Amino acid sequence: MLIDVRPVAKLTGLDPVDVPAALAPVFAALSNTQADLATIRVVCDWIQYRHNFYEPVEVRPVLAERPPRQERDGAAPPAESALEIALDLRRSDGTDLAASVTAALAARGTEAGQVLLEPWRPASESCLWQFNTLYWQALSRWEEVTGREYEQALPGGRSHARDTSAAGDLIRELLRVWDELDARRALPEELYVVELGVGNGSQARTWLDEFAELDHQHGRDYYRRLHYLMGDYSAHVLERARKAVAHHGDKVSSLVLDATRPQVTLGFLREKTFCVYISNVYDNLPTDDVATIRGRPYLVEVRAYLRRPDAARIARRHHARAGELVPLIHRLLRLGPDLLAEAAPDRFPGPCDAVSFWQEVWDALRLRERYVPLDGLDAYQVSASVTGEILRPLLESGGDVRMHVSNGALASFAGTLPLLHPFGRLQCYDLFLTGPDAYRTGFPGPGKYDGSVVNWVNGPLLSLTGNRRGFDVQIAPLPDHPEANVKTLTAQVRD
Repeated sequence: MLIDVRPVAKLTGLDPVDVPAALAPVFAALSNTQADLATIRVVCDWIQYRHNFYEPVEVRPVLAERPPRQERDGAAPPAESALEIALDLRRSDGTDLAASVTAALAARGTEAGQVLLEPWRPASESCLWQFNTLYWQALSRWEEVTGREYEQALPGGRSHARDTSAAGDLIRELLRVWDELDARRALPEELYVVELGVGNGSQARTWLDEFAELDHQHGRDYYRRLHYLMGDYSAHVLERARKAVAHHGDKVSSLVLDATRPQVTLGFLREKTFCVYISNVYDNLPTDDVATIRGRPYLVEVRAYLRRPDAARIARRHHARAGELVPLIHRLLRLGPDLLAEAAPDRFPGPCDAVSFWQEVWDALRLRERYVPLDGLDAYQVSASVTGEILRPLLESGGDVRMHVSNGALASFAGTLPLLHPFGRLQCYDLFLTGPDAYRTGFPGPGKYDGSVVNWVNGPLLSLTGNRRGFDVQIAPLPDHPEANVKTLTAQVRD
């Protein structure tokens, strides 16, 4: 039996985790089962996000072979080659681990105690992301019910990515580049800057105010030629940001766009953009997980569900029979709270009642996981233009590892690079991991932020993607907050 203790930073210090105390009841439970201990791996994690999609004890089958794409209801469980028992050490003190392990082992391969919302599928295709999409589409309704803006759900009520101390340095570098191009008569008349993920507009306001001041001191009147484009998935967020920069008038345009396909909306800016600024976007885009277990590659498949007691409670509260709950949830995901209230006024007198239903389901939403073998990395499609072959140097860096593929982030990043002018720069602030070893020492998502999903981003994978396209990609700590989880990624054409 293999024991993998990942949160190494929690093993020392003033209040270290008592791993032996957590493992003792697990061993006691395993000694009373018929499971083959030689095929079991016990993974001890410290799930970073208090609000997440997992129970304190999870049992994840490692399948012997890939099952049919659509498994029939009532079909025999796929054969297993191994079993992973995952413990969240953060919640181990308040959990009867022996009973939880025994119950989880007994229930594996069955649907006992679960109300399923979907079949097994790759994580990026889970209805989890439909909830995430709904959050941004109906954000104004969510905020109306909670009584707070979404950024207040972040730690401390803000993100370090919104700090503005670096705006002046970025603008001065931009002015230097423009001066050099202008001296060679190579500077275009129209100067484009793009921001993706605009938040409440504070970053755009600070950047534009600083730019106007520095350009005035510089004396070259670049502000007159500037076009600042704000792009976001949420029309509600864009409207709020537009108000923050209204004093810059027609210098600013706003566009609703899909961050995973930026060229659909911004293709007219191909090789014209001098700066693309992205903040807190990549960590909110769909991702699969892949793993190497005993030298073999696996894809993590997930299945969203509600615990039966939670499902029963929600159904009673909203006057739904047991068999009506799942169709009602999928109807919410298709229609949103406003149209759902119109379609079912007897159950939801108003949109806020539908939002309350949505929030209860979201709070109760859980994920089960299993490892499905990959026939080969080259057969796995990371994005439309990238195969899983790009994962090989990361997965084969030594030993077992599980990591995010960051499919949505990679698609967004790869789709944004062609927008850059040959002297342009992409600057991104997000939760970047900087090496495969980081995945061996923690569990960086998915977590629940208010009504949305957060996952850390596979920085090395984005670096490989950029490098193969001729870009120099660097990931570094924030200068003023080197301890922060948010880091800075920059990309520009390699000299």
